[in-house]
Amino acid sequence: MLNLPLRMVPQSRVQWITEVGLLAAFIAITGTFKLPGLIPGTEFQLSAPLAVAICAVFGFTKYLTAGMLASLAGLVLGTQSVIHVGIAIVFRVVAGLVILVAGRSLPAVVAAGPLGSLAARLVLGYILDQAAWPLVMAALPGMLFTAATAWPLTGLLSRIKERKE
Repeated sequence: MLNLPLRMVPQSRVQWITEVGLLAAFIAITGTFKLPGLIPGTEFQLSAPLAVAICAVFGFTKYLTAGMLASLAGLVLGTQSVIHVGIAIVFRVVAGLVILVAGRSLPAVVAAGPLGSLAARLVLGYILDQAAWPLVMAALPGMLFTAATAWPLTGLLSRIKERKE
């Protein structure tokens, strides 16, 4: 192997799998914690801003892979249903595509979570054959929390990743 600086050495498969596994565990664990809202039905999952930050720092592929593994773990453990997993996938794809297309800029990171949540609520309304706007309104406090915390979490994860490298 060449004597390259650490930043220039390509990431090994073992490192990639380990990093994705840790990110999946992080998403799965934070997904089990919900902050209560002032109105019933407006509770908020802590994994949403973390997921956006993971996508911004580690990239779309690692983020989507870790998210799918976290959903699979929730499904196997019985903490999530197939509908939960489907809605989570909608959130992940939309939020991830916002970051992928718009980059790691402040507006993109702030908007990715709320846009993913909006898309997930619209799909949920379609699946349940119910009006989606009440679902969207119930999600507004969580969308605001995600928008407010995704950028600071992105900075935190960036510093952690830089130290690792």
